[in-house]
Amino acid sequence: MNPVDRFFEITARQSTLGTEIRGGVVTFIAMAYIIVLNPIILSGSADVDGAKLDFAQVSATTSLAAGVMTILFGLVARLPFALAAGLGINSFLATTVVGSLTWAEAMGLVVINGLIIVLLAVTGLRRLVFDAVPMQLKLAITAGIGLFILFIGLVDAGFISSTGVPSPPVGLGPGGLGSISTIPTVVFVFTLLLTGILVARKVRGGILIGLVTGTVVAVVIEAIWHLGSAVEKPGGWSLSVPALSGSPFSLPDLSLVGEFSLNSFSRIGVLAAVMLIFTLVFANFFDAMGTMTGLSREAGLADEKGTFPRLRSALVVEGAGAVVGGATSSSSNTVFIESGAGIEEGARTGLANVVTGVLFLAAMFIAPLASIVPTEVAAAALVVVGAMMVSHLRHIDLSEFSVALPVVLTVAVMPFSYSIANGIGVGFISWAVMRTAAGKAREVSPLLWIVAVGFAVYFARAPLESLL
Repeated sequence: MNPVDRFFEITARQSTLGTEIRGGVVTFIAMAYIIVLNPIILSGSADVDGAKLDFAQVSATTSLAAGVMTILFGLVARLPFALAAGLGINSFLATTVVGSLTWAEAMGLVVINGLIIVLLAVTGLRRLVFDAVPMQLKLAITAGIGLFILFIGLVDAGFISSTGVPSPPVGLGPGGLGSISTIPTVVFVFTLLLTGILVARKVRGGILIGLVTGTVVAVVIEAIWHLGSAVEKPGGWSLSVPALSGSPFSLPDLSLVGEFSLNSFSRIGVLAAVMLIFTLVFANFFDAMGTMTGLSREAGLADEKGTFPRLRSALVVEGAGAVVGGATSSSSNTVFIESGAGIEEGARTGLANVVTGVLFLAAMFIAPLASIVPTEVAAAALVVVGAMMVSHLRHIDLSEFSVALPVVLTVAVMPFSYSIANGIGVGFISWAVMRTAAGKAREVSPLLWIVAVGFAVYFARAPLESLL
């Protein structure tokens, strides 16, 4: 074995150099939408002073943070779990936090949140919480994340949409009207079926072939019909228009690096700032734990207890992602569930992460070219990967209702509330209560009870924040 093989344990994990490179490329393609979506979310809201973040600057730092942290995670943890700006936290910052803080102060809270998570990982407390989770819930988290990924794919593709009415809340096609009426969604269906067939036939590189083919078809369609963006006219592409206008190269503007402030405590008070940090830590902590649990099982790297190689290192580096995300104003960086696309393509080592990270860094200079893959095409890969992860439910014995209810709630709440942390929290609380009521109190770790109570506070944070 050569030094690269020995360092990343490529042969030991029954992989090859080509497979790792291909897996890293697929993960990047599945995640590339964050280069466009993150700046849309963060630059769309004005802070307490009326200031907004610059779209191009956020896009550049999003690529920078994702590239650096993904490579670092690959080199330290040596696992194929890519990192980028977490969608839950960036939305929380844009819709809630900056209503009372400046963007610099909001990012300062993200930095503090990251430092706390790193401290919890270094002291071993984060590992203790991980080990306290019963195997049934770990499997449920994996399946729940799979269903969440699948649901994200369907929504991103416009296959499932909000109806805008209380019942039913969602429906088929645009506006939930029950009809597939846009060409981009048809492209999604084509890419999904093609990718599904290739995976079912066990074609090597099936997911990558599906993504590339779908993108080529989308580019041709856009060149003929000029659908444009859905923001500009109905029936267009949701985020990235598969067309290149102007030069494919651009110089990144990294002015936002280091633009964070710790002045939030004096602006809104210590208690209010602590409550916001508590929310960030809980969301960051358990989103990442759940995602890594699911991905490690999907990659076949988890043991019978659900733990995986270099767990402590993975938890420390993931926490550092929040620090880097806040320091670059790109929001907290965390493990991305879309890494499952690369894992299904065969990625098993940190080398795939290095490939993904290098592509993110390159995207700072070729942002126009990187965004050519439409969301509808990337969504097809998410649906395929989600279906694979949901299959882990077959390993859970649901004959006892005190097990079945927490498992089903964990799986269902993730996609329905659009939050991994919410699903984990509901699962923890219901598991502790149901197993204790069923006379299985000894199976419930005291630490799990503590976390369950913490989640109860987390779910009640809105009235608590109003009191503070």
